Amino acid sequence: MAHPTVSETVFFLDRSSRVGLQAQIRETVVSAVLAGRIQPGAQLPSTRKLAAYLNISRITVTLAYQELASQGYVEAASRSAYRISDNPPTGLLPAEAPQASGDVVDWSAKLRSNFIVAKPMRKPLDWRRYPYPFLYGQMDTSLFDLTAWRDCARRALAREDFELMAGDFAAADDVRLVDYISSRTLPSRGIRASHDEILVTVGAQNALWIVTQLLLRQGAHAVCENPCHPDMSASLMLSGARVTAIDVDKEGLPPEAIPAQVDAVFVTPSHHSPTGATMPIERRMRLLEAAAEKDFIIIEDDYEFEMSFLAPPSPALKAFDRSGRVFYIGSFSKSLFPGLRLGYLVAPAPVIREARALRALMLRHPPGHLQRTAAYFLALGHHDAVLHRMRGEYHKRHIVMAGALKREGFTIAGSSAFGGTSFWIEGPKGLDADLLMAELRQDGVLIESGSPFFPDDDGPCRFFRMGYSSIPRGNIDEGVVRTAARIRHLMTEGPDSQGR
Repeated sequence: MAHPTVSETVFFLDRSSRVGLQAQIRETVVSAVLAGRIQPGAQLPSTRKLAAYLNISRITVTLAYQELASQGYVEAASRSAYRISDNPPTGLLPAEAPQASGDVVDWSAKLRSNFIVAKPMRKPLDWRRYPYPFLYGQMDTSLFDLTAWRDCARRALAREDFELMAGDFAAADDVRLVDYISSRTLPSRGIRASHDEILVTVGAQNALWIVTQLLLRQGAHAVCENPCHPDMSASLMLSGARVTAIDVDKEGLPPEAIPAQVDAVFVTPSHHSPTGATMPIERRMRLLEAAAEKDFIIIEDDYEFEMSFLAPPSPALKAFDRSGRVFYIGSFSKSLFPGLRLGYLVAPAPVIREARALRALMLRHPPGHLQRTAAYFLALGHHDAVLHRMRGEYHKRHIVMAGALKREGFTIAGSSAFGGTSFWIEGPKGLDADLLMAELRQDGVLIESGSPFFPDDDGPCRFFRMGYSSIPRGNIDEGVVRTAARIRHLMTEGPDSQGR
């Protein structure tokens, strides 16, 4: 019986795509085979015919077919003709998917927990198309050495490295990465830690979640800062513990405000989130004394200390810890790129053993190849070079933005003593920052409302954050001007027009 022939009209090339032409041809065949649109044994168009139809080189089609043949999706029928294999690598999907019944599941009754407890920080995925993106936590890719990262990724695929990274990392993390954290990253913050006191995590948020699960339970008592990063406050609320939020001042969290009978205190002493306030050394020492007197554990999130262009950052709180009461959380996501999702937890060895067991139950371990690639990038000096470039550019943007904010009469409510990548701004009384954020999108401006940082406040929030890591330096002035103009417009309209 003659096999059916696949029409060349099945194929389409998107010449504006970043995906190569060969890859697009392979994707067309593979997706059609897996979906059952092309049956086993079907004849593909000849290399000459398909090349003429797509107006591309014949060798491009030939190489695509040969790669499909090496993968087992197609087989050669003659010198230039190929057909779909009788037994492709993956089983075909059923021709007709089973129809869903008319029953509707009541998920509110089935789901035993509600994890949507924090107000989301909405950042549009297409933020790069906005000319004035004052978004914190996003990066300017032009400052990153992508060529060096690719080279490190290739190094991590060498046979010796692959044999190591292809294994199970649940019992121990990548030794090269832990070596760097132990010998370079932590000493730069005044911290000494051995390998058994370090756990690699999927970002700082993963480390925070692990710590809350280890330390807190129903009936426990935790303290956090107010305002506080919404992910931190949400993690604490979901732990079942009673949470006390203490107002910060220009020097961070005041230790004397911590109540008795506290199990854990969560702080960002070097660079408070979101105000940027830096806790002085004298206050840090008082916080450590309070921890000893009241017998609580301190969890230090030491994010963004690398962005120190105004002055050298002071040592981490953990550097002054002599009793092991401070758990330290760090991350490479801020200093490399947000999508990296690599962080680390530093704590006494018995705590790390429990944390490793908990991590294994959650996600086993961070991907081995990612750990090894990052380890090479760090060890070969690329990380230091990127940081040097970032600090220089962010310093320039800081100067431009500080000047623009001053000219437009903004009130900067908090600032870091050593640098950072954002300004925390207090708007005029009666401003609704949520509405301001929504309205500014019409002007091509993206900011972040401060309301998610105040979980216990249901009223309108007049605070907002403007970052400068993601916006070109030349766009800052106009973006600030547009923000000021929109605020004046909203305040002129009056409270009723702002939905209150």
